[in-house]
Amino acid sequence: MTRIVSCAVIGVLLSACVFAAPTSADSEEVWSLEKAYWDYVKSNDLEKYRSLWHENFLGWPSVSPEPLRKDHITDWITFRSGKGETLKSYDLERLTAQVTGDVATVTYRVRYTFADKNGVGQPSQVRIIHTWLRSREGKWQIISGMSAPTNAEGH
Repeated sequence: MTRIVSCAVIGVLLSACVFAAPTSADSEEVWSLEKAYWDYVKSNDLEKYRSLWHENFLGWPSVSPEPLRKDHITDWITFRSGKGETLKSYDLERLTAQVTGDVATVTYRVRYTFADKNGVGQPSQVRIIHTWLRSREGKWQIISGMSAPTNAEGH
């Protein structure tokens, strides 16, 4: 009897672990969308960039003194392009991802260089956290996020 109860308890615990564990497919899908985010910035494709953002987005980019909604999410790109700058290169350093049901949170550092019309630019680096929400149709969109300069140690 004790053995049957023990096996039943272990079975319940194992099934709970299976259901609670994030799928790597969801995590990889969200990471691919983070890469698309930077590809859209590089190509200055504001329409595709905006499509990544949920209508109820609220976040705080490092370039803004105040939190922003979706209607201002491309301001930083148009500010740069208005000065004749384009994203020359970027490199994502994946840190963590956590998927819980229809919510995914990713953290990463990105090293990037915006260049002027002469191809001259200074490398920069920020750390980013994005929270993605999956819709009923299965589409992931950024619902919240924040970016900040990296710390003094260069990380």
